[in-house]
Amino acid sequence: MRKFFPDYFLIALKGLAMGAADVVPGVSGGTIAFISGIYQELIDTINKVDFTFFPSWKKNGFKIAWQQINGSFLLALLSGIFISILTFSKIITHLLVTQPIMVWSFFFGLVIASIFFVGKQIDKFSIGSISFFLLGTALSYYITIAEPVASPDSYFYLFLSGFIAIIAMILPGISGAFILLLMGSYAVVIGTINHFREGILSLNFQVIFQAILKLGTFAIGAILGLKLFSKVLHWMFDNHRNSTLALLTGFMLGSLNKVWPWKKVISTRLDSHGVEVPFMEKSILPNAFDGDNQLFVAILLMIAGFLTIFIVEKIGAKFSK
Repeated sequence: MRKFFPDYFLIALKGLAMGAADVVPGVSGGTIAFISGIYQELIDTINKVDFTFFPSWKKNGFKIAWQQINGSFLLALLSGIFISILTFSKIITHLLVTQPIMVWSFFFGLVIASIFFVGKQIDKFSIGSISFFLLGTALSYYITIAEPVASPDSYFYLFLSGFIAIIAMILPGISGAFILLLMGSYAVVIGTINHFREGILSLNFQVIFQAILKLGTFAIGAILGLKLFSKVLHWMFDNHRNSTLALLTGFMLGSLNKVWPWKKVISTRLDSHGVEVPFMEKSILPNAFDGDNQLFVAILLMIAGFLTIFIVEKIGAKFSK
């Protein structure tokens, strides 16, 4: 179906939402892509992008080669993601420190609704799909309780972090930001993004150049990981759709432990600005929370997050027709 400017503008807005979600440890941009109705197109588009673009450009012209890889869709989406990460990274990380219960409550409701949305698309439950559901749940839950490592910032480790984190970012329920946190690269990546933005605002080209080197290394790893894993996902959806959906639903169910609003801090770390923030946490009941549990507001925000998914789903369904 041919797309026009309003369609690509909407795709860019979905990219904004994906970027904002990917910044938060525990929330997946892949979930946003799935519930907004662009997940399958995203995987198919990534799978089309390869070095055959250049021979096709030479033989058929840029316009045809660009259409073959669905380039306008990819450009709109990536623009939204890039603008969102650059704009909201500092805001969201600030809110996670100053208003953690409110932020996590909203995302908890969002993930709960996403579980229903993805799960209802499973056509038939079988021993295989149930097994994949349980596997996804167990794996995702284990990731939420795993202990992060110290923060290395070598270029090779940044490349490896990008390679692994991007796989998580396109999987609904697996948070790429949390994978970075587990690998110890989250503070480095977010700090580099903030330095890049500050370098642009102050026209400090040395800071900009250093940030581009680090982000470029991370991006190369991410591009390679994205390309390789998209082929796996493409094959899984084509040949084992129900089992794949069950696995993704399990991923989201297991991730609820990470986005549970009330936690007890076990240990802390210093972020990229030298501020002490939680490092290891344990989920607890609201009445066991030390301080104001903000229960009423938290429930309202959970409901808001839950309803947000259904609104996004309706919009996605309307514009995908």
